[in-house]
Amino acid sequence: MKHNSHATSRISECRVIELSKHHHENGNLTVVENMAQIPYEIKRTYYLYDVPGGESRGGHSHRECAEFLVAISGSFDVTIDDGMHSSTVSLNRPYKGLLIPPGIWRVLDNFSSGSVCLVLSSHHYDEADYVRDYSEFKQLTAGKKQ
Repeated sequence: MKHNSHATSRISECRVIELSKHHHENGNLTVVENMAQIPYEIKRTYYLYDVPGGESRGGHSHRECAEFLVAISGSFDVTIDDGMHSSTVSLNRPYKGLLIPPGIWRVLDNFSSGSVCLVLSSHHYDEADYVRDYSEFKQLTAGKKQ
């Protein structure tokens, strides 16, 4: 039987990680390497862009997949929810990212014009890993203790 990450995950486990920024006169460089800055091997990389004004993305949680989100251009907000508590994190620097463990509901919104969200995932895409219905998410987190 698989571990129910929704029953144990907490938004306190989400954290902003500042990546190293190498400044040069001809521009800056930031590097992300497997298992160095983020605590898992990157299996999938994708990015969100051209999000129309007023639209949101996300609106789901994962059963096993952890993700690291970076605003590589522009800015956006990430609302994280563990079923008991929620918080909003603003991402607006290409050298800072938000680590989201499995079992946390997330909604991305308030995208600035030209923003790009880079996502580094611990797992390959698997539709069965997604919880897309908030009512189901609340059921999965219902037994969570304060």
